[in-house]
Amino acid sequence: MVTAPAGPLCVLAGAGTGKTRAITHRIAHRVRSGQVRAQHVLAVTFTARAAAEMRARIDQLGAAGVQARTFHAAALRQVRYFAPRLFSGRDMPELLDSKARLVGLAATRVGVKIDGTGARDLAGEIEWAKSSLIEPADYAVAAAKALREPPFDAAKVGEVYAAYERVKRAQGVIDFEDMIRAAIWAMEEHEDVAQQIRSQYRHFVVDEYQDVNPMQQRLLESWLGDRDDLTVVGDASQTIYSFTGASASYLVDFKRRHPAATVVRLIRDYRSTPQVVGLANTVIGQARGELARLRLELIGQRPAGPEPVMRSFPDEAQEAAAVAARCGELVAAGTPAEEIAVLFRVNAQSEVYQEALAEAGVPYVVHGAERFFERVEVRQAMIALRAATRSADADAPLTESVARALEGVGWRPGDTPAGGAARERWEAVAALVALAESMPALTLEAFNEELARRATLQHVPTVAGVTLSSLHSAKGLEWDAVFLVGLAEGTMPVIHARTPDAVEEERRLLYVGVTRARHTLWLSYAGARAPGGRPRRASRFLPMLEPGRAAQQGSGRHAGAAGRGLGKAEVAARVRRTVAVSCRVCGAGLLSGAERKLGRCAGCPADRDEELLARLLDWRARLAAVQKVPPFVVFTDVTLAAIAERRPGRREELAVIAGIGPRKLGLYGDDVLALVSGTTVEDLVGSD
Repeated sequence: MVTAPAGPLCVLAGAGTGKTRAITHRIAHRVRSGQVRAQHVLAVTFTARAAAEMRARIDQLGAAGVQARTFHAAALRQVRYFAPRLFSGRDMPELLDSKARLVGLAATRVGVKIDGTGARDLAGEIEWAKSSLIEPADYAVAAAKALREPPFDAAKVGEVYAAYERVKRAQGVIDFEDMIRAAIWAMEEHEDVAQQIRSQYRHFVVDEYQDVNPMQQRLLESWLGDRDDLTVVGDASQTIYSFTGASASYLVDFKRRHPAATVVRLIRDYRSTPQVVGLANTVIGQARGELARLRLELIGQRPAGPEPVMRSFPDEAQEAAAVAARCGELVAAGTPAEEIAVLFRVNAQSEVYQEALAEAGVPYVVHGAERFFERVEVRQAMIALRAATRSADADAPLTESVARALEGVGWRPGDTPAGGAARERWEAVAALVALAESMPALTLEAFNEELARRATLQHVPTVAGVTLSSLHSAKGLEWDAVFLVGLAEGTMPVIHARTPDAVEEERRLLYVGVTRARHTLWLSYAGARAPGGRPRRASRFLPMLEPGRAAQQGSGRHAGAAGRGLGKAEVAARVRRTVAVSCRVCGAGLLSGAERKLGRCAGCPADRDEELLARLLDWRARLAAVQKVPPFVVFTDVTLAAIAERRPGRREELAVIAGIGPRKLGLYGDDVLALVSGTTVEDLVGSD
């Protein structure tokens, strides 16, 4: 590939196959060999981070001067340069950072009432239409053909789109799509501009070509003119942004549009173990549809590693607790927290994992989204819940009281709205209802106190920690250990994936998630969102492994002994494996996190050493002051109460208390056992 001749070149590069290394070496080879001059090369990609990495690598390879930019940055530079020619002697108009304000104004002018969420969803629809080269008058028909689910009636969306364009022109501003259109128009309508740009850039490289939308493709064709010195790199199996207008058809049809093109397949995976690669091959091997024609069967190049772990749990809280515990074990064993990721389908799933990791004392960072309790709709919901305590029926079930209170902020059960932002907002509030379902014994006032506690818990600042991210935001990243969670029908594939193409995109999204892992991979789902909730099935994408298949597909003849694959019986056994905790007083199964920590039902009699609990609380307060952390980071109140009830005499007995993982056992185990045996707090931490 690096030495392929000039002309159209299509590189089909699987996940982890070193595509950035390959294309930067190709660029550097062509520059150093004198085939092209560095200033005549333009490499384009989709994120500023990827462009910066590409520039750095090319510079290190001795080809400084090559331009590597995003589509938007490249177009912006050209439009600004030619602005006097394009805008009648004036500078380029002001570029909008966000469409939301003008979309809101446009909606008002055509009689559509919206809030901030509605404005974001309408802005998303307008961006899709403009990126797909669809005019306002054609929106309704185009949206129907594309099976879009607009946030309002399609005809009304078309009216808002048209009004937005009028408002924008009246205010003398342009958006990002206008800016790319201006770059296209500059070359299509001004021959002198086209000649100057084409004399500057003569060889083009496009990374992540499966994510190109129609507008970007037209810009690329304008840059090229009648030339064909073009290298494109992509992976149809990582097409996960169709909802934004991205189309892998340009990658699929590249050979048809360029019959003389050289096609190269990169299939050696240098990122992941053969076991992870084998599972990735199995996931994507079931793909159907047009894009499946270009799927690649990867061959793992790393030494063998552990088999992917598949687990199921009764509810999401137990799933999150198990994930947090395992993250703690990995950190204690030497894996840096920043080399661990928990990936989920929708951002609303993050709350339970934020809570569980904080409870386990494992630092975390939220990538690509706000922390759960910082979301506007969650803050509004909590205000409504606090206000509802003044008029709530004390005898009404908690879930009913919560649902009734949340109707005040526009939430309705089962009424999932169309539009991505609105749907995400609904799901975030629904997560609060699910939390209430898991705590039926609480009053509304106590539930509000629990929410406040969790909000405080999740505002603890962290510098480096386990990454919490949606699968979409994780694209292009990788970690030593990856936890793919919530893999149940309705979430993976997501419930609004109603067409075959949408389901296939969900499969590709899971494939992207699997291929983020270098070494350790965990896949799990919960049988219900909350204890006693509606039962759910495992994702249709999960029952996929045949005897020996994972290792065979991941190793090929290059990877050596990769170990055995998971057989059907073993997969079933792993999926059934759950952690059952019974009350030590009455023997009943325990469901809530607090009861599981205490080891008894909330209504069963407590045999607690109050003097010991007082010593534990005093010790925790002094230690937290020394470490300059909130007290709950050391141990939560429930964990200390459980210690005071059980009075463990050995490390083994202390370790079985929920909330005391290997890390905390190592940090505080000796102190706790000493306090249980009668040692004073002053003897452990002093009186200062």
